[in-house]
Amino acid sequence: MSTGTEPEGSSRSDEEWERFLRDSVAGAADAPKEPSARAREVAKRLRAEPGRGPEGWRSHTPARPRRRTGWYVVGLLVVLALIVVALAPERVRNLVTGADSPPLAAQRPTADQPFRGSPAAGWASGAAGIAVPKAEAVGWMSAAEVERALARSRDFLVASGLDRGVLRGERPEKAIALINPHQKDVQHLLKTAFRTPSEKNDPLLLFSRFRPSRAHLVGDVVKTRGRLTYREGERGALQVTADVTFVYPVTRADAVGDDEIVRTIIRRELLLSWDDPEKVTTEPGTFSIVSYKYDMTNGGCGTPSGYFTPPFGADRRSDESGREVDPYDDSKPVGQGGSSGDECGRATRS
Repeated sequence: MSTGTEPEGSSRSDEEWERFLRDSVAGAADAPKEPSARAREVAKRLRAEPGRGPEGWRSHTPARPRRRTGWYVVGLLVVLALIVVALAPERVRNLVTGADSPPLAAQRPTADQPFRGSPAAGWASGAAGIAVPKAEAVGWMSAAEVERALARSRDFLVASGLDRGVLRGERPEKAIALINPHQKDVQHLLKTAFRTPSEKNDPLLLFSRFRPSRAHLVGDVVKTRGRLTYREGERGALQVTADVTFVYPVTRADAVGDDEIVRTIIRRELLLSWDDPEKVTTEPGTFSIVSYKYDMTNGGCGTPSGYFTPPFGADRRSDESGREVDPYDDSKPVGQGGSSGDECGRATRS
């Protein structure tokens, strides 16, 4: 508060100001005092900005709290963008690059990119796609022995489903050498399946083979995805379960240039028993086969021939009359998908 007779920041009306001038000239005793320079300045500003009150020189107006709604909106937009990228990465890539790529399933495979347009394009190649768990002691085996058994179990999958000679129709000698020679039912299968294949004794139950005169593999890569698991079985045996999907890109044997490429997809499940030689007749380094089954897509159907017979051209179109099958759906047990008997499944994607 000022010590003067007039509160600082006050102002007088235009009528008072005119009366002041008249009384001053006339020498009136009760003439009002001349306003201070600040008062005149404030009065001038008020006349220029009607409706706004004066602000005291010592007064302070606290700042209004700033709302943070903008940051919440930005955060929400970022979350929505991340969801879109996760659900549709291909479309986001196209928007960023300006590309107009067709859907994944519509992308045609080529000799240089035989897995183009396939879910298997991002899979590992060969044995790298078969996961092997950490070994621990089980039954009659120490952890080190379990580790060796798991490695040899994977060796069998490589020798039976990835060996180039076997895929070209050769006899799978390396794979057969890992099977217990004293297991009579499997040895009977091995003796008859290659000579006179039948539904019961078919080499495709255990091995992947293509007839060289009909189909050739494209490139040097077979895509795989699967794993080994193990537990203790009967009489303290180590039981190893293999559940692995193999994707083989093939073309006609007489293909010229960039001809039609078909992907034959096989999902195998094998149950192998590494038995205690003191309880079961076996040979060191070999296992017995407890069970075997597989699902096949784009591998042919009908009377067993001992080879996969991928459909090309008109044959492929006739095969598409069967029930729809998703060969990459591993949520179902093996044996409930693919082709069976005389029925051919139509792959929804390959």
